[in-house]
Amino acid sequence: MDRNSAIGLTLIAGLLLAYFYWFAPKPQEAPKAPTATEQRIAATDSSAVVVKGEPEASDSILAATYGDLSAAMKGTDAATTVETNDLRVEFTNHGGIIRALELKKFKTYDQKPLLLVQPLSTAFNLSTQYQGREIDLYTLYYRPEQKKEGDTTVLTFTATLSNGASLAHVYKVPDAGHEIQYQLVSKGFDKLLGTDQLTFRWADAIRPLEKDLTDTRNNTTVTYYGHEEGFDELSARSTGTENEKIATPLNWVAIKRKFFLSSIIANGTPFTGGEVQTAVNTADSSLVKQANLQLTISKKALAEGKASFKFYFGPNDYQVIGKVTEDFAKNVYLGWRPVYWINKFVIFPVFHFLTLYIGNYGLIIIILVILLKLVLFPLSYRSYLSMAKMKVLKPELDEIKARVGDDMAKVQQEQMKLYSQVGVNPISGCVPVLLQMPILFAMFYLFPASIELRQQPFLWAEDLSTYDSLIQLPFAIPFGVGNHISLFTLIMTISTLIYTWQNNQMSSVQGPMKSMSYVMPVIFFFFLNSFSAGLTFYYFVSNLVTFAQQAVIKRFVDEDKIRAIMEENKKKNAANGGGKKSKFMSKLEEAMKAGEEARRKADEEKKKRKG
Repeated sequence: MDRNSAIGLTLIAGLLLAYFYWFAPKPQEAPKAPTATEQRIAATDSSAVVVKGEPEASDSILAATYGDLSAAMKGTDAATTVETNDLRVEFTNHGGIIRALELKKFKTYDQKPLLLVQPLSTAFNLSTQYQGREIDLYTLYYRPEQKKEGDTTVLTFTATLSNGASLAHVYKVPDAGHEIQYQLVSKGFDKLLGTDQLTFRWADAIRPLEKDLTDTRNNTTVTYYGHEEGFDELSARSTGTENEKIATPLNWVAIKRKFFLSSIIANGTPFTGGEVQTAVNTADSSLVKQANLQLTISKKALAEGKASFKFYFGPNDYQVIGKVTEDFAKNVYLGWRPVYWINKFVIFPVFHFLTLYIGNYGLIIIILVILLKLVLFPLSYRSYLSMAKMKVLKPELDEIKARVGDDMAKVQQEQMKLYSQVGVNPISGCVPVLLQMPILFAMFYLFPASIELRQQPFLWAEDLSTYDSLIQLPFAIPFGVGNHISLFTLIMTISTLIYTWQNNQMSSVQGPMKSMSYVMPVIFFFFLNSFSAGLTFYYFVSNLVTFAQQAVIKRFVDEDKIRAIMEENKKKNAANGGGKKSKFMSKLEEAMKAGEEARRKADEEKKKRKG
């Protein structure tokens, strides 16, 4: 059994290393640069948003081509900037759209202004049929008007046709927050449209904002939600093109970066359908991904004054986005159940409570470790007590192996007999460990997803939300390590190896299995080297607190007393003809006997075939 387990673990380790090496993203050919007269941002496979440097048409040609709409086809560009506590938004009358948007309270990794909308990276398109031709309503010129309603700035961009009909884009920007209300207002304009829908397109060439481009790409995608289909998203880890057509109504769609969201949400009538796409060129380090949205708005909603929406441009903060709209909080992934429940109802509330009173996030992590270890102390005590019992039994277990020899089935039977005699359950120490695993995994999702750690320094780490790179290498190590060594990951690995060594002193495991217990921490070093420094620091502190816990528990665990109790149990069971076995021990022995019988029959069949 030991040999088979060792072989299995070795194969798993080999497969993990092979996966990270062979399936790493491969460089792709860089795209051809756009010409000077055409700047193009792809919108979807079926369409594109194109800005071309074309000569302006004369008034007579415009009038002949677009009729009553021709007056809005020419104009002079003018920008209107609205600045709030959280946003700096620049609107343009050419299209009546958001041309640039900055999050004032955040910076890029290089400490530059953090822009979620910028002219050379973002393009909006609102197309429909007018007099038999397709027209982009975001290329018209609008008359801007600005006013204040309480703590909200209202911007209205209106295009009035010669026949009296008009179309207006109305934006409401509150003095605080990251939401911008947006409404299309038609006064007879909808009757001039030659189709029953308008198509909204949003193309975003996502620029790097964080330190680790690979990690950013793995956490950048398009998410969407509809009442019929629920929450869904495109594959974030794809290294090619992901595309999804949605035929059911959509309530919102978001371009999700690792820590930030750009989203359009239907306030009134949902979008009637749409198409979403992401594409990545791994050879282009200036671009994270290309995200493209295409959504349909019904003409009926425009006519009835229900073409009402809101934009959310802001942090992907679990404490904030849950208030934006239905299921919007799912943009922060908290893990699978029951890890999700632990994060949502236990870890996140405690973590955010601590942030209200403590500004040092390294100290918050230390306090969080101590609090969790105190709560889990009873489980840790039971696990240590079980290991102490196995340590006391170790000489007798070793004697069984020496006496029986290489017959592993016989060794296991004799060991089970000994466990039964002394009243020890061999897996009782595993149950407390398994019960603590959801907490361990909860942290694995908590720290990489916590925007609170972004650009928060601690000790030598400049940013706890990404890896610390105090040790830079002149070359890249494969299997996910990269060209750096994370010092937090390194000391975490060393502390884990020490912890493993301590446990092995109390374990009866020998041979390959004992050696493999030292291999797994090394494998996790490869895996975690580019993870959040906050996560590896947490695991390191957790190991230190575990050492302290074991030192305290050891003072209250008397191995001589345990040995005396086992001897007493053995005498009682011998006097009672072997004693009463627990249900678990009985089923385990039955399973072992069944396995031994199956092996015996298989050996007999082999002998018969050879004979």
